[in-house]
Amino acid sequence: MKKILLGLVFFGTLLFAELHNVWITPEFLHKNIKIVDIRTPSEWKKTGIIQGSYTIMFYDERGNFDVESFLKQLDKIVKKDESFALMCRVGSRTGVVSEFLSNKFGYKVINLKGGIMKIIKEGYKTVPYK
Repeated sequence: MKKILLGLVFFGTLLFAELHNVWITPEFLHKNIKIVDIRTPSEWKKTGIIQGSYTIMFYDERGNFDVESFLKQLDKIVKKDESFALMCRVGSRTGVVSEFLSNKFGYKVINLKGGIMKIIKEGYKTVPYK
């Protein structure tokens, strides 16, 4: 019986989970979708950030992470039924984190492939991280 209930909870979460992988573009940045930048503070300082984005580090400089802390911060910004985008340096970290948040917790995530480096290369001007 416990296995059946656990299975129903798991599959119920999957029914509401959504994951989309899209290339980051200037046009996408003009949409009314919240963007969460999961890079480290040193990365934010080095390249700047997307204006209006939210900065919540997922992996620290050593590759460690604190899911509970990340989710507490994320839940202050987005609702589980609200689509939002994740961005990192080139899209590698967000590929993993997006899938994790979607499959395990039922978030509606858009993984921005190419990351901040792609959009800067295309001429987008970031704002300084403070």
